[in-house]
Amino acid sequence: MTTTTTTTPEERDDQGGDGARGARKGKRLAGRLGIGPDYVFDYKDPQTLRYFVTERGRIAPQRISGLSSRQQRQLAQAIKRARQIALLPFTGSEL
Repeated sequence: MTTTTTTTPEERDDQGGDGARGARKGKRLAGRLGIGPDYVFDYKDPQTLRYFVTERGRIAPQRISGLSSRQQRQLAQAIKRARQIALLPFTGSEL
């Protein structure tokens, strides 16, 4: 004998999720850091670049970072340069 519980839309809103679509999304990385559309990434600033590298050492995709196409390309170039001169690791901390 199993019992099922039904929830009303109001109760689902109280739970904080979007139902079958998953949890609500927060601000993008660029929004949290206050990076505007005119920000230029510098390879000599590893503190800022670390926010855009995952735990596995991968560069965050544009849909996660919230950057424009041009900024995403600049970010990738800056991270690659910082890795070459050992300011950033090639692999993440999990390996």
